[in-house]
Amino acid sequence: MIDVLLGLQWGDEGKGKIVDYFAGKYDVVVRFQGGPNAGHTLYVNGRKVVLRTIPSGVFHPHTLNLIGNGVVMDPVAIRQEYQELEALGIDLRERLFISEKTHLIIPTHRALDKASELSKGADKIGSTLKGIGPAYMDKTGRNGLRVGDIIHGDFRSAYEKLKQKHIQLLAGYDFSEDISAWEKEFLEAVDFLRGIKTVSGEYFVNEQLRAGKRIMAEGAQGSMLDVDFGTYPFVTSSNTISAGVCTGMGVAPQQIREVIGVTKAYCTRVGGGPFPTELFDQTGEDLRKAGNEFGAVTGRPRRCGWIDLVALRYTCMVNGTTQLVMTKADVLDAFPAISACTAYRVNGRETAEMPYQLCGMDVEPVYRTFEGWEDTPSAQCTAFDALPAPMKSYIGFLESYLQVPVKYVSNGPGRDQLLEQ
Repeated sequence: MIDVLLGLQWGDEGKGKIVDYFAGKYDVVVRFQGGPNAGHTLYVNGRKVVLRTIPSGVFHPHTLNLIGNGVVMDPVAIRQEYQELEALGIDLRERLFISEKTHLIIPTHRALDKASELSKGADKIGSTLKGIGPAYMDKTGRNGLRVGDIIHGDFRSAYEKLKQKHIQLLAGYDFSEDISAWEKEFLEAVDFLRGIKTVSGEYFVNEQLRAGKRIMAEGAQGSMLDVDFGTYPFVTSSNTISAGVCTGMGVAPQQIREVIGVTKAYCTRVGGGPFPTELFDQTGEDLRKAGNEFGAVTGRPRRCGWIDLVALRYTCMVNGTTQLVMTKADVLDAFPAISACTAYRVNGRETAEMPYQLCGMDVEPVYRTFEGWEDTPSAQCTAFDALPAPMKSYIGFLESYLQVPVKYVSNGPGRDQLLEQ
C-alpha cells in the first residue's frame, strides 16, 4: 500500500519534519513531482538540513528512497545535496534510486526561467529561477532529456540539440548573461549522476508493492500551487495533489490508502499570487517573526496571514485527505486572539467555495475569532490532552469545518514535538 503525504496550502507547511517522523514506519519513500524548488527542512542531531530533491527517508537506515519520474531533476543540485548528506555520514549508495524516466534540468532551462521571469516585470509569478517550468514545458512538448538518456543514448548529442533550441528562444529576450560556467558544472554533475543507481521507477515501485512493502509518496510545494487546481497562473508546473502520485510514480489509484495532509495553523505564501487572508499589519509581521517565515531554499520572506479554511476545505476535497497534521501550532502561542477565514465575500456575495479565479477579484475574507492561549503555551506540552483548552477548541472547529480529523499537532521544530490525538 501507498500512503501520501503532501501540503495543503501554498507550500512551506513543514512537510520535511513530518515526512521524517513518518518515514521510519515505511520501507520506501518516493518523491513524485516537483524539482529542486522544494525545501524540506529537518533537524538531525540538532543540525538543520534542507532536502531539495532527495526524499526525506534518507535518515532512516532501513528505508529505500526513489526520485520518481514525475520529478524534474538538476544534476548539479542533486550532486551538491548528495555530497552534503555524505558529509553528515549518510550512506546513499544502496538506498537512493532514480527513475530513468525522470526529466533533467539543463543550464539553458535555468537561463530561460530567469529571462522569462525578468521579462514579466511587475507581473512576475515568483519563480525560484531553477529552470523547473521550462523543463516541464520541454517534457510536455516532447523535447526533454531524461536520466535514461545519460545511460542508453548519445547524451551529448541530444544535449547539444536541446541547448541550441533554447539559445534560439533566449534570443527573443533581453538576456545576455554568460552561462558557460553553468554548463561546465552541469556536465561534471552528469558524470557524477552515472554513479547513482538508476531503475525503471514504475517496475521498482510495483515490485515493492507486490512484496508487501509500505511506501510513502512525498509531495513537494503545496496543493494551492497545483498547475490545474491552484491559484493559476501563480502556480508551479506540476500536479502537487494526490492524483499526481499515480502519474509521478507509475502506480494505480487503488494502491493509495491514506492521504495525509499537512497544514500550518496559519497561512504563508512566497512570491506573487492571490492570498486572501494576507495580513499587512503588525500581526502579519509578528507571525513572520514568530514563525521564522523565510524560504528554506530562497531565503525570501514569506507573506503571512490567518488560516484560510475555504482554501483548506477545497484542497482536502481535491486530495481526498483522510487525516490532517497541523504544524507550527506553537507560533500562535503569542497571540491573544486567533482568526480563521470561514468564507469569502466576492463582489458583495458570500461564498464558502473557491472561485474560478482569485486573481483580479475583489475577495474579502470573512473571519471567525477564537480565544488565544497566551497563559498556557502549547510549546511546553508533551501530550495532545495537555494542550490548552482554547487551542483544542480551535482544533475542534477546524475538524468540524473541514470534516477531516486533525490527527497530529506539531508544537515545535524538534522531532519529538509532534502530538498525536
